[in-house]
Parts: sequence; C-alpha cells; structure tokens
Amino acid sequence: MKELRETFAHDTWVMPYLKKYKKLLVLVLFLGFITFLCGGALMFNSGYLISMAARMPNSFEYIYVPVVLARAFGIGRPVFRYAERLTSHNWVLRIVSDFRKKLYQSVERKATAIQRSHQTGDILSILADDIEHIENLYLTTVFPMVVGWLLYLFIVIGIASLNWLVGLLMLLLLGVIVILLPLVSVATNGVREFQEHQIQHQFYTNLTDQVLGLGDWMISGRYNDFQAIQDKPINEIAALRKKDHYFQWWRNLAVQIMILVSVVVLLIWTGKDFTTTKMKANWIAAFALALFPATDPFLNISQGASEWPIYRRSIQRINQFDNNDSNAKDDSNQAVDKFENLAFKDVTFQYKDGDQNILSKLNFQVKAGEKIALLGPSGTGKSTLLKLMIGDENPTSGSVEVNGISVKDLQANRSKIFGVLDQKPYLFDTTVMNNMRLGNPKASDQQVKDAIKAVGLADLIESLPKKYDTEVQEAGGRFSGGERQRLSLARILLQDAPVIVLDEPTVSLDPITEKDLLNQVFDLLKDKTIIWVTHHLAGINHVNQVYFMEHGNFDMAGTPQHLYHTEPRFKQLYDLDRGK
Repeated sequence: MKELRETFAHDTWVMPYLKKYKKLLVLVLFLGFITFLCGGALMFNSGYLISMAARMPNSFEYIYVPVVLARAFGIGRPVFRYAERLTSHNWVLRIVSDFRKKLYQSVERKATAIQRSHQTGDILSILADDIEHIENLYLTTVFPMVVGWLLYLFIVIGIASLNWLVGLLMLLLLGVIVILLPLVSVATNGVREFQEHQIQHQFYTNLTDQVLGLGDWMISGRYNDFQAIQDKPINEIAALRKKDHYFQWWRNLAVQIMILVSVVVLLIWTGKDFTTTKMKANWIAAFALALFPATDPFLNISQGASEWPIYRRSIQRINQFDNNDSNAKDDSNQAVDKFENLAFKDVTFQYKDGDQNILSKLNFQVKAGEKIALLGPSGTGKSTLLKLMIGDENPTSGSVEVNGISVKDLQANRSKIFGVLDQKPYLFDTTVMNNMRLGNPKASDQQVKDAIKAVGLADLIESLPKKYDTEVQEAGGRFSGGERQRLSLARILLQDAPVIVLDEPTVSLDPITEKDLLNQVFDLLKDKTIIWVTHHLAGINHVNQVYFMEHGNFDMAGTPQHLYHTEPRFKQLYDLDRGK
C-alpha cells in the first residue's frame, strides 16, 4: 500500500484521467459486473431448470419461467460483454489520445534538451512501452480486479445472508483467490515482469545506438558480433517468459482447485439444508453451477496484480519525464543579461542508484570569453559535469552558478545562456530552413542564409534542387557527418548564446575534417565562452585552459603550453596525437 501511495502521490498521468472520465469509468465497471452476473445467473438458473425438468418432465408450466430466464441471461451475457468491451476500449482510447498528445507536447517543448537528458532509446521505450503499459493498466488490471472484487463481495454477502457460517467459509476460500494469490503473484511473477522490462528497455536503448552506427559494424566486418549482441537480451527475455508461463500454469491450477473446493462446500451445504422438501432440492445444482463463471474474473485478478510492478515503473518513468518538463516551466524566471562567469562550488554528485561519487568536491570557474578544454578517459565524469552545467542534473551537494545564480533557477531561459554542439547533432526530418530556425525561431531567411554561409555550406545548399527547402531526413541522413556538424554550428550562430558547450563534436570525423571543423568553430565563436569536452588533444592550442579529469576531480589543470612543459603525461598524449 505504501508503494501504491508513493506511485500516485504526485501522479499527473493516471489519476487525473480517472477523474476526467469518471462517469464512463463507472459505466465500464457496471457493464463488466453485469456481464459476469449474467453468466452466473445463467448457470444458477440452468441448474434449477435441469433439476426441475428432471423431477417433473411433463409439467411445462413449472419450468416456463426458468426457460425464459435462461434465454434472457443467455442473450444478456454476450450483449453486456460487447457493450463493456466497446465502452472500455472507447474509454482507454480517449485516455491514450490525451497521453500521446501530452507526451508529444512535452517532447516538443524540450526537444533540444532531451538528447542530453535522455537517450534515443529512452524516448522509444516511453513511446513504445510506457504509454501502452498505462493503457493496459486499465484493461488488464484495474477493470478485471475491480469487477472480480465486486463479484467476490456479491457472492460472499449473498451466501452469508442464507448461512453466515458458509458465507464465512466462502470468504476464506475465495479470499485465497482474490487476495492471497494476487499478492504471491506480485512477489514472484511481478519481479520477473520488472526484470523483463529492464532488459527490454536497455535493449531498445542499445539497439538504437548500434543501428545508428550500423555502417561502422559492417565496415569492420563485425556483423556476427552485432547479431550476437542483439541475441543475448532476446534470449534472456525468452527465459523469463518461460518462467512466467510456468508460474501462471501453477497459479491457474491453484485457482481451479480453490473453485472446486468452494463448489464442494456449496454442494455439502445445499445437500444438507435444501433436501427437506422436493422443491428445495431443485436449488442444489443451481448454487453449485453458479460459481463456475466467476473463474475467469478471479483468474484475471491474479494476472493483473502480477503485472502491477511493470505498470508502476512505467507510471514513475513517464511522470518523471513530465515532471522534469514541469520543473523547467515552474522554475524561477530569472535571466542573465550579460554572462560574466560560470562556477562549480564544492560540487559532489552521485546517481540515486549508485554507491560512489561521480564528482567529489569539484571547484572551478569559467569567465566570460575563456576557452577551456575538459579531458579525461571515459567514465571519469565529463558528461555528468556537462549535465550539471546546463541543469539536466542537480548536484548532490554544492552548487553550479551562472553570475551567482543557481543554474536550476535559470532553466526557463537556458537556451539564452547555453548553446550545445555534440557528436550527434539534433536534426529533424524537415527542411534545412526549419532546422536552422530551431536556434532562433524569429530568424529571417537572410539571417539563416548568412549563418550557413559563415560555416561554409552556402555553395552546397545552393546547389541542391530545393536549396534551403531541402529535406534534411531523419537524424540528418541527407548530409555527411562534417556537414551535419556545420549545420548545427550555423544553428548555434543563430541562437547567439554566450556560452557554447562542445561535447566531442569531432569524435566521428576523419582527421582532416576534424581539424577544419575545429578551426572553423573557434574562429566563428571567438567572442564566445567555450567549454570543450574532448578525449584527445587535436586542436588543444585553441583553448586558454585545460582541465584533465580523473576519478571525479581535476588531476591536471593549466594552459596547454604550461602542461606540455611540466606534465610528462600531457606531453606524451600531445605528441601521440601529433603522430610523434
């Protein structure tokens, strides 16, 4: 119950829509309850009809009413089932429509920041899995469980009104099905559902990244390695699903056994209390048969409960995605008129699910106009430092400030402070002109053309049949890696932010293109403050200061010239990059 309360404490995706469509929800639950009630009534009436017809085969007037009721309940069950399915899917489709619209609006509002805070696979997982999971939460968990519990109460109260001792016994026997087995399902099968989701989510993320680099796999002749990497999570998911099916078989068997025991109890009770007269004896089969239609909704309760952990994770993930966006809108609307400095003050950072600090008591300052480079091997905290710098993450302790104002209080105006050029330019499947205007929606056509001319792409764009109306294609596939980086650079020029973050923008380029692009970047942005993350020292003479990160802190710091003469390690790396 605690986890349930925590999940919905700050929920903006599930509870608001339950309230918005509450009348339709009540109708869905009512139709679901009536559907199974008709099924039970049909079996109850049939049991009575069979007994009466067997005892008095020639007295049609005595069985006329039960015959009519059998027809009514027989027709009513499929009719109410169809109405319930139609209504429930209409209800869910309305909600999913609202979900997708809300999600797309969130993506649109923070498109340029999403690539830094979420991998492409994260967004794919949210779109493909989490929205569908919340949809299934209603269809496979909420509706069946509520209907099953209503039937449980109806059966127990109905029998208790005739015999409280038998009613108490049914409360316990059926309680095993509707309470105990669902709890066991959550504790066992639910864990496997969660593990499957984790593997599938990681599979989406890794596969997306690997497909984007499929050309490199093919060129290197490692197609079999690529295939093996994809097979591993698929096999792990298959193994989990096999265990899932095995558990479901045993759980369903347990439900059937408890139903059988309950029927035997009803037979014993009715055989004892309903044999005093011949008329009463007609009810024995009626009570025994009426319980069988409840098997399906009772089975659905356990299955729905076992899937709750995966739904809970999806609700948390999608709320977190939405809350991050809401936080950005709700933050203080402070602005920076003129950038003066960026400061990290005793910054320590640790991921919530981690057990060690990524950054530890980090201190450094970047002044307006400075050009600095952050170096270090993978996993030393460079990417985390950038996330803290632009506000995608918050420090565990310490503060990150721009002109003495916390970065988290500047999120509403972040694009006016930071421009980002990284190794995977965020280019949309639309025209060159539209992609450029992401940097400045108010830019005129001439300003866009001037920016493209400044980065040296004017002749290329002008030579295309549609020129500036040329479709860039998904992820900028129409252009080469160097051309995509120059298009992103042109967008940064239009954005005109005072601080430019370069996150290894040349990592996938050949040495000649890399050199040309770095020269162009530092020339065009000579009046800007530049923070450049790189893994090697090509072009390092463009910067004023170099910070070498190791174990979450700076191992070396100084000008390139000073470090070359005083740090043997730096000298060795520099000479290696120059081919010495």
